[in-house]
Amino acid sequence: MEAYGGQQFVGIDLHRRRSVIVRTTADGELLESVRIVNDPDRLTEVIARAGEVPEVVLEATYGWYWAVDALQAAGARVHLAHPLGVKAFAYRRVKNDVRDAIDLADLLRMGRLPEAWIAPPATRELRELVRHRAKLVTLRSHAKAEIHAVLAKCGIQVLMSDLFGVAGTELLGRLQLPAPYAARIGSLRRLMELLDFEIDVFARLTRGRLASDPGYRAVQAIPGIGPILGAVFVAEIGDLTRFATATQLTSWAGLTPKHHESDTHVHRGRITKQGSRLVRWAAVESVQLLPKTTTVGQVRDRIASRRGRNIGVVAAARRQLEYVYYALRDHHVRALRTPTAA
Repeated sequence: MEAYGGQQFVGIDLHRRRSVIVRTTADGELLESVRIVNDPDRLTEVIARAGEVPEVVLEATYGWYWAVDALQAAGARVHLAHPLGVKAFAYRRVKNDVRDAIDLADLLRMGRLPEAWIAPPATRELRELVRHRAKLVTLRSHAKAEIHAVLAKCGIQVLMSDLFGVAGTELLGRLQLPAPYAARIGSLRRLMELLDFEIDVFARLTRGRLASDPGYRAVQAIPGIGPILGAVFVAEIGDLTRFATATQLTSWAGLTPKHHESDTHVHRGRITKQGSRLVRWAAVESVQLLPKTTTVGQVRDRIASRRGRNIGVVAAARRQLEYVYYALRDHHVRALRTPTAA
């Protein structure tokens, strides 16, 4: 293989156990194609053959963190391909790992690569805490639903609004059920106690990391946003400077309508839901119970009266996320300030 001293473009088709790496010239000439077992040292060894500061692209797929860290440590300029932007690969007549890696390199060298943001290690660590807590809450919700299902099988009517409040706990404690059903409810309640403990642990870890973050304090000044939802916004949004406007942030979160335009025909549909699912959930959750006296609560109720509750809530969530943008950018939201009397 002849040495090549120019700028090299490297495409990596990353998988769980093995990956394919291709090196190409600036003109697209294939220099090398190699399959490796996933290992940081082996990856660094191959990238070392690509010269100084090679342009490297891999898809934002399962477990990409280690590969990006190894590549950046080796001096590569790393690009992360957005999965939605490279779906066209699936429509080729011939699809294999080498072809996928070559296409990634080609998109990069032609300047047509749809890129995803590479979160720095500190942001990824914060996201691990926030996302794990969210997973634990989901598990607890499943456990609660299971208990409701067991009671329904036994014909037990739940008259209180919260089965897991004081009155509900007393009901569960005095029930006389057949042994299998009682055992299942007992098991689920013990699991819920463990989940409550773990949820509290990860909430404290998250608050500790964000204690000195001015943006974290600022978003909590927005009605409807407390420490938990505030942590979600800070962790998932990350570096706010990548969004030039609040509208770009709401679009990234998938809270803006789909837009299809051809010639004189324009169609705007439902929200795209393409983006951070956790940010969308936090934005929607934060406006559900807002009083009518708040600015966002008025937006929700005004639109809901004309177009229905769900559309009103989504519109309010979009406005709420705009306020989050300004809170993270300026550390205050002027639109929410009460004007002083002259």
